[in-house]
Amino acid sequence: MGAAIWGVVPAAGIGTRMQADRPKQYLRLAGKTVIQHSIERLLSLECVEGVVVSIAADDPWWPTLEWSDASKIAVVEGGAERSDSVLHALDWLAGNEQVTDSWVLVHDAARPCLSQQDLLALIDGVKADPVGGILAAPVADTLKQAGTDQTIVATVDRSTLWRALTPQMFRLGMLRDALQQSHIAGDPVTDDAQAIERLGHAPQLIEGSASNLKITHPGDLIVAEEILRGLEQ
Repeated sequence: MGAAIWGVVPAAGIGTRMQADRPKQYLRLAGKTVIQHSIERLLSLECVEGVVVSIAADDPWWPTLEWSDASKIAVVEGGAERSDSVLHALDWLAGNEQVTDSWVLVHDAARPCLSQQDLLALIDGVKADPVGGILAAPVADTLKQAGTDQTIVATVDRSTLWRALTPQMFRLGMLRDALQQSHIAGDPVTDDAQAIERLGHAPQLIEGSASNLKITHPGDLIVAEEILRGLEQ
């Protein structure tokens, strides 16, 4: 691939559902913190130039982390929302002479179980696409639509439904413009693909493993440790 590839990891969130003494990205998992696994997964490919991480201004945990190659990791201050943190990282890249057609891989800090196989599939699957795409998993469960009293009002057809995963891979310039427009409009997005969609584009869906879970609840750490053991074998 001719264009450079950079990772972007928004990590300014608190993650209150974990009910822990620190944000979930700093919880210990298989000998490291969750965020160390997530970032190292991106840096496992030589084609990834580096990773820009957005952290909270008063983050006391980040400075305690150790890295095998800290020169490939840049840190910027995050924002109030995830999309703000991503935009701050993109602004840093744009200000450091990264051309607008560079690719960015936006990855959740709390997704430590990304496999190299899925990462390569995403890069290979969208590298010739004018827009980009995301890792996603087809919905496997039967879906129910609930009424206001939490009774079932319909069974939803799942045949065209996918769960959005990360990384999500887009051109630096296009994604930055999309998030800037969303911010100006006061119209928040829950993932980067949504901002791209609002520009009228159609990102690709690249099928990834459902094991690429996002750490959200305490029990997820147990599951993630088993997945990581499998990835490292």
